Amino acid sequence: MARSAKKRPKPESKPRSKTAPAAASDLRPLLARIAAALEAGAPRAAITTDIDASDAFVWHADSGQLEAVAHVNRVALDLLIGIERVRDILLDNTRRFAKGLPANNALLWGARGAGKSSLIKAAHAEIARELPNSLALVEIHREDISSLPRLLKRLRGERRRFLLFCDDLSFESEDSTYKSLKAVLEGGVEGRPENVIFYATSNRRHMMPRQMIENERSTAINPAESVEEKVSLSDRFGLWLGFHNCSQDEFLTMIEGYAARYELKVATADLHAQAIEWSVTRGARSGRVAWQFIQDLAGRLGVRIE
Repeated sequence: MARSAKKRPKPESKPRSKTAPAAASDLRPLLARIAAALEAGAPRAAITTDIDASDAFVWHADSGQLEAVAHVNRVALDLLIGIERVRDILLDNTRRFAKGLPANNALLWGARGAGKSSLIKAAHAEIARELPNSLALVEIHREDISSLPRLLKRLRGERRRFLLFCDDLSFESEDSTYKSLKAVLEGGVEGRPENVIFYATSNRRHMMPRQMIENERSTAINPAESVEEKVSLSDRFGLWLGFHNCSQDEFLTMIEGYAARYELKVATADLHAQAIEWSVTRGARSGRVAWQFIQDLAGRLGVRIE
């Protein structure tokens, strides 16, 4: 009698993993972080592409766009006291440029709070009033100077003329962006577009710290050539306009001008005494200190400054 074949046991089915759904859920926070990072790295939406939208813009290097400025923070030209000579020079240079005539890049250097940036903004406002829609002010921040070639490419060929403005421009010892600025201002193949002029303010005449220049003299193989290479950036500016600390008489004249403009009813002797005390506590006399005093005085008198 034949033996009956042994039945092989059925292979046991593997139990379903109870951890699979949990593992999938663990990925969700990671995927959410990846999606957020990709969204943050995506190019920003254009701020504006209409170059006629305003008389003033701010350049955003990260998005490569110009943002229109509805209201520029500035002081009226006639309130800038004690800088009449440099005021007239800069105003004439700006006017010639707006008319399509030859003009120079300008470097306004000197004492803090002496009115350098205020003068540039006031000069632009005056020319915009004289010659409507002829000249737009474009502010570029110090940290975005390396993007200047992109900005010039954006403005090249436009109908309008542009005054590029960089406030408090200076370079430290490890900073090499001044080389690209040199090329853009005068030395590049394309050069500065005919419809663009560049104005900068700086507390330093050569925009380099003194110790940086002295260090080059002491360590370079050819000190003269090394120093020349560092300071030659300022030579790219055809206009050097120096600003210095004002005298007490000039300071009080500024105060009187502001008080008259904003109708601050204070006797002249009392106004002078308060202004002098204010300048002593600040340790300086300048246009900025004068304006700060006027703001304090107007606040105490309950007068709005428009």
